[in-house]
Amino acid sequence: MNWTDILLAAGILSGIGIVFGVVLGISAKKFYVEEDPRVEELRSCLGGANCGACGFAGCDAFAKALIEGQACPEDCTAASADNLEKMGQIMQVEVSEREPRVARVLCQGAFSVSKKRYDYEGYSSCRAVAQMAGGNKQCHYACIGLGDCAKKCAFDAIDIVDGVAIINADKCTACGECVLECPRHVIELIPKECNVTVRCSNHERAKIAKDACMRACIACGRCAKACPQEAITIENYLAHIDPHKCNNCGECVPVCPSNCIVVQTYKCDK
Repeated sequence: MNWTDILLAAGILSGIGIVFGVVLGISAKKFYVEEDPRVEELRSCLGGANCGACGFAGCDAFAKALIEGQACPEDCTAASADNLEKMGQIMQVEVSEREPRVARVLCQGAFSVSKKRYDYEGYSSCRAVAQMAGGNKQCHYACIGLGDCAKKCAFDAIDIVDGVAIINADKCTACGECVLECPRHVIELIPKECNVTVRCSNHERAKIAKDACMRACIACGRCAKACPQEAITIENYLAHIDPHKCNNCGECVPVCPSNCIVVQTYKCDK
């Protein structure tokens, strides 16, 4: 091949490239869809984690859904009260006040207090372990503690400490993704102002529950008798606190023989 052939081939390729470039440029201009400037304004008010808790693919999709009337500002759990107000102003709609909530792990089954059934060595997945003979802990209701919830959390609000999930209430946006991810269903969304929590999910009878975990609720009913607000009931061998009746007095805490009722005194769920 001589230089003439090389130059000819290069010229042909350059010509094809120029033609395609012109065609693409014309197509882009012809089919260009102008984006509503409000999309960028709304996007700046969102959490930015693309967590999907709103039901849309991400923050961009949610912002467009707001403009198209397919969503409400309150659907974004990661947005602060100030940002919700800004979104309402942008969309010229009234934003209803949202009760602040937080995810809380209703289990204290750390390895130091909960009995193991076997040592698990394998793929680090709560869901996988839950399918193996009921899990690696004696309590069938315990947090397995392999971090499926932590991996799912887009806000880095969950740590695994001594075999149990710990939620940082400052970082939690109550998106609910961890609630859906937990195979044992020991994570719930509760009002953030409710500081008194039964940190147990065991529904077994007292002896079985206590044999499995030192912090298990034994359904003795002392907490219900001590509660001046009548906010505590015993259902299926487990104490339950109605967050809308509880005034955080803490009278139930000292009477619990298992120490399974705790007062949320710190910002971090410890």
